[in-house]
Parts: sequence; structure tokens; C-alpha cells
Amino acid sequence: MIAYANGHVVAAKSLVAKIQNIILTPLIELMLAVALLMFLWGMYEYVMGADNETTRAKGQKHMLFGIIGLVVMLSALAILKIAAGTFGVSVPE
Repeated sequence: MIAYANGHVVAAKSLVAKIQNIILTPLIELMLAVALLMFLWGMYEYVMGADNETTRAKGQKHMLFGIIGLVVMLSALAILKIAAGTFGVSVPE
């Protein structure tokens, strides 16, 4: 009976590893890239619109949203790695 239960554990770990490797990690990396692009676009707007107050404010807002997105996605990646390490699932670097 214990060998049968271990088979379910191995199958569950395999499923979690596949979900993580195929869906979660690439999605988080994509969202990190989007947040970085948002930050860089905000910097561009801020610098190029130095003489226009509304453009500078818009650039500041985009930079803030980019930083918040980076923090959220890095936190999600850290939580994913901690959870995977806790359950013994391999984590891609």
C-alpha cells in the first residue's frame, strides 16, 4: 500500500514540475520583461518630455507601475521557488 501511495506522490510532483516549467516560470519571466519595458518606456517619456509637465507626470506614472510590476513578479518568482523547494520539485534557474 505504501508503494502505491508513493506512486501518487511521484505523479503529483511530476505534474507540479510540468506546470511550473511549462506555464508558471515562462509566464513570470514574460511579465518581468513587460514590467521592465514599462519602466524603460516611462524613463523615455520622462526624459523626452522634460519641457512638458503632463508628459513628465505620465512618464513618472509608467516608471512607478514598472517598478511595482517588477517587485510583484520577483516576489512571485521567489514564492514559486520556495514552494517548489519545499515540495522537492526541481526549480529551473
